[in-house]
Amino acid sequence: MSDFRALPDLAGRALGGAVMASNDAFFAEAENLLLPHEPVRHDEFGHKGKVYDGWETRRRRSPGQDWVVVRLGVPGIVRGVVVDTSFFTGNYPTAAALDGIGVEGHPTAAELSTMDWERLLPVSGLDGDARNAFGVESSRRVTHVRLTIHPDGGVARLRVHGTPVADPRPLDAGPVDLAALENGAAVTGCSNEFYSTPARLISPGLARSMGEGWETARRRQPGHEWVAVRLAGAGVVTLAELDTSYFLGNAPESARLTGCPAGADPADPADEAAWVELLPRTRLLPDTRHRFVLPAGSEVTEVRLDAYPDGGMARLRLWGRLSAAGRSRLGRTWFDALPDAQAAAVLAAAGLRPELAGTRPTLDAGPLPAELTGLLDGPSAV
Repeated sequence: MSDFRALPDLAGRALGGAVMASNDAFFAEAENLLLPHEPVRHDEFGHKGKVYDGWETRRRRSPGQDWVVVRLGVPGIVRGVVVDTSFFTGNYPTAAALDGIGVEGHPTAAELSTMDWERLLPVSGLDGDARNAFGVESSRRVTHVRLTIHPDGGVARLRVHGTPVADPRPLDAGPVDLAALENGAAVTGCSNEFYSTPARLISPGLARSMGEGWETARRRQPGHEWVAVRLAGAGVVTLAELDTSYFLGNAPESARLTGCPAGADPADPADEAAWVELLPRTRLLPDTRHRFVLPAGSEVTEVRLDAYPDGGMARLRLWGRLSAAGRSRLGRTWFDALPDAQAAAVLAAAGLRPELAGTRPTLDAGPLPAELTGLLDGPSAV
C-alpha cells in the first residue's frame, strides 16, 4: 500500500491504545496524543498557560529529551508514524524518534524501561503546526512504542499506522470473530466510503454514534454498495452480526453476505461467480444488532457485504472457526514477526527450547520441527 496512513492506527484509543507513562506533561496531558478526533485550536489560557489539545512538556533546562510510552491497542508491524504538531508553532519539538518493543504479558512502564527497545524511526526533524509523516521499515511485531521528542515541546497527536498481527493462542479457546481487525482481518475493497471509512466496521467494541460506522453517499443510480473483508484466516463462518446501531434514517434496506472459497482468492468483487452465498439478501431494520446463524458452509478467506441500495452500518462481526490451514498460516505469520527476545520467551513459556526462536522464517517453509507444531499450527495439529 503506497500510503501507510490508509492502514489502521494501531495506537488509537478507539482500538484500545493507552498512554502508560511520560516523563513530563506539565502543560497538557500525554493522553491527548491518542484521541481519535482531529486536534482543535484553543484560544483560552489556564493557570499554567495557553490551553493546547495535545501533549506539552516544560522548557527543558538540562540536556536530554522528553518521552511517552504507549501500549498499542492492536499489536502489529509498524509501517509509518505521524507526529502531528497542529497549533504548536513556537513550542514544537525540533525532532522526534520512535522505538518499539514486543513483549509477553502486561508489563508495567517501569518494567519496560529496563528492556531493550528497537529503533523504528531515527531522530527526524519536525515542522511546527504540521502533520509530520514518516515511513517505517520494520518486519517485527511490536506491542508498545515509545515516542521521544527533542528536546521538549508539544505534540498534538501520535498516529502509529501498521498491519495488525494477531496472537493465535487466545483464538484457540473458542469461536473467533474472523472479521475482527484485532485478529488480523482487513478491508480489501469498498464501492463507496463517502462519509466514513469501512475499516470502522471491523473495529473493536460497539459503535457509540453514527460517526463510528461506515456510511456511503446516497445512491442515485441502479445497483448497490459493497465492502470486502479479508478474514483473519481461512475458516468457516457460523454466525454473522450486522449492526445498524445509530443508523436511524439511513440504514440499508437489506444486506447479503458472500464468501470467496479457500483456494480461489483473490476474487474479483464484480465477478458474482467467484463468490458463494453465506447469507441471502435479508431485510434489515434501523438501529438494530441483527444476528444470523449461518448454515454449515464452505471454508472462505474473504467475505463481501452487499448493502442494498446504500446507507450505513456500525459493525460487521463474522464468528466462526479457523480451518487447519488458516490457523497454521496465522500462527506462522505471528511467530515470524516476533522480536527475537519475545520469540524466545514464548518458547520458554510453552516449555520449548528458546534456541528454536532461530527457526524462522516459517510461513512458507516445509514441515516444522515437531516441538513447534502445536504452538504454530494449533492444538489440533498435535
